[in-house]
Amino acid sequence: MQHQYVERSSGQIRTERLYGDRIVHHVFAGKREDSRIFYQALTSRRMTDFLAYVNFDSLLGARLCGSMRFMRGLGIDLRECLDDPASFDTPRKVFERRIRYQEARLMPHDPEVIVSPCDARLLVGNLSESMGLMIKDKLFDLDELLGPENAGPFMDGQFAVLRLTPDKYHYNHCPVSGTVKDIYTLDGRYAPCNPGCVIRLAQPYSKNRRVVTIIDSDCPGGSGSGLVAMVEVVALMIGEIVQAYSEHGYDRPTPVTPGMFLKRGQPKSLFRPGSSTVVLLFQKDRVVFDDDILRNQRRQARTRFSLGFGRAVVETEVWVRSGIARACPPGIRPHSDTNHENRQTHTNR
Repeated sequence: MQHQYVERSSGQIRTERLYGDRIVHHVFAGKREDSRIFYQALTSRRMTDFLAYVNFDSLLGARLCGSMRFMRGLGIDLRECLDDPASFDTPRKVFERRIRYQEARLMPHDPEVIVSPCDARLLVGNLSESMGLMIKDKLFDLDELLGPENAGPFMDGQFAVLRLTPDKYHYNHCPVSGTVKDIYTLDGRYAPCNPGCVIRLAQPYSKNRRVVTIIDSDCPGGSGSGLVAMVEVVALMIGEIVQAYSEHGYDRPTPVTPGMFLKRGQPKSLFRPGSSTVVLLFQKDRVVFDDDILRNQRRQARTRFSLGFGRAVVETEVWVRSGIARACPPGIRPHSDTNHENRQTHTNR
């Protein structure tokens, strides 16, 4: 089955090229217990490191890269690269490229706009039990995703799941401004983030290895959207998430630590090559998602997510630093505004 999404800038339905789809389908199509040893081996740290080396660092990977031809085949806009594309002589250098994000990924000036942390395909939803069908039950378990000691503030809140594909820019940027309340790593597997695999593996994002950053955006200079959890999830061939926050450009990257103030839109971390996922969690009634994203999820498309969610749920392709939601002051219940122009916060590329 094809997997389609909505291209936000044009509103058009696009068909995704799924990398390694046949292999993923073969491994995860049947009952996992029938090939449990193979599954455990494939989603281990050792296998992820090995596959990443073969694909991204070895001489074989370099020959397959073909530099310019390889990048154009992935649809990479060479004009936005900060470094000379001619220096990208291995796939790893292509996937870990830096871009002129201040020019190529414009950000809304309004500080209350929550921005996308990455170039990705986006699903949003509500954690409330009263909201009917909950796609989140297929994607993650809240207590497991964050750890039970940190899940409480986000009960009945909202979420955004952003799925990176291998061709994407692999830096993650801060979705809000605020102070880091906590940052920690939870161990787990390295299962793929292919949509078909997501459906077959119940709650994959809370079972993979992940880095959780809790940001308090209600501090002075913050975005005013309450506590925000940013969960960076590894996947097959994503063996490492490098925390490298830069306040200006990519200058002097530093590890993210508790007490640090993060500025919205600045680089926060880097996924090692492949595809992976970022999950954002918000407290109840503290954000309102953009109307076009909500409408897109209900559009008619050939989406694999319909196989597991009982109805079509369509992703929207978003750019890092583009608006995806707006903050709501505490104590003021957000309402469903049908005036699209009043709530549209994204910036076209």
